Amino acid sequence: MVTTRSWRERLVAAVPFVVLAPSLVASFVYVFVFTVWTLYISLSNSTLLPTYGFVGLDNYEALWANRRWNVAYTNLFLFSGLYILGSMAVGLMLAILIDQKIRAEAVWRTFFLYPLAVSFIVTGTVWSWLYNPAVGVEALVRSFGWTDFSFAFTTDRDTAIWAIIITGIWQASGFAMALFLAGLRSIDGDIIKAAQIDGASAFRTYRRVILPTIAPIFLAVAVVQIQFAIKTFDLVVALTRGGPGIATTFPAIYVYDMMFQRGKIGEGAAAAIMMLSAVAVVLVPYSLWMVWRRRRMASHG
Repeated sequence: MVTTRSWRERLVAAVPFVVLAPSLVASFVYVFVFTVWTLYISLSNSTLLPTYGFVGLDNYEALWANRRWNVAYTNLFLFSGLYILGSMAVGLMLAILIDQKIRAEAVWRTFFLYPLAVSFIVTGTVWSWLYNPAVGVEALVRSFGWTDFSFAFTTDRDTAIWAIIITGIWQASGFAMALFLAGLRSIDGDIIKAAQIDGASAFRTYRRVILPTIAPIFLAVAVVQIQFAIKTFDLVVALTRGGPGIATTFPAIYVYDMMFQRGKIGEGAAAAIMMLSAVAVVLVPYSLWMVWRRRRMASHG
């Protein structure tokens, strides 16, 4: 017997689709349509305004022939590697310390998570004051009589990139700590007790039992952090504005400069596509691995 649903039942069933449709359409347009449009612009002869004369890979050739872009891409890999490893190392250390059931744990968690609540532009501005030789740490220490002390990281071509790396690690360590702490708290206590009964030291317990158990969290933290690293813009602008010279230029700054300052939309679009490629190199394998892992877990019950 075929039952006919009432209009109210149909309306209730359609509500989720109606609610989700605008965001899904907007996401599709924002991600896929604009990505395809940017790709085509990167293959065109666009300058101040978009045009659609096809020039092939000329913009990409000009991009990689530009010394500033090569410096920007080198800075991206240097920053990404040290930023991710540094924030994960500091975050893991803080998570292990807090996991020792210390006093005022909630206060310490709030203290270490606070940088995560601050935007990169605010972080960069505050740290730029600390690095400033006239009003920052250098001026403070010299006022105590140590006249040879130097802390002007952002004014030196060789040290400016390190100032950005240190500041980025300070900003992101709280995020890594939160995820690692959640992973540590999710481990079955019986496993740790069994290792202790077997005579394993605290260091050996962490190295052989605890850290391998939370290994997927390391990957998740690394994937999220590398997305932040690739899109780094406001932190660099607030700290160094890409200087001194081009020493701390990053791809996002290069894209902005080409598109909105120099009127080279085609080359700027090519740089944006290269940034997208860097993100895809990370996200696509990670997504495939997650799908494979879920299917494997489902097949094993």
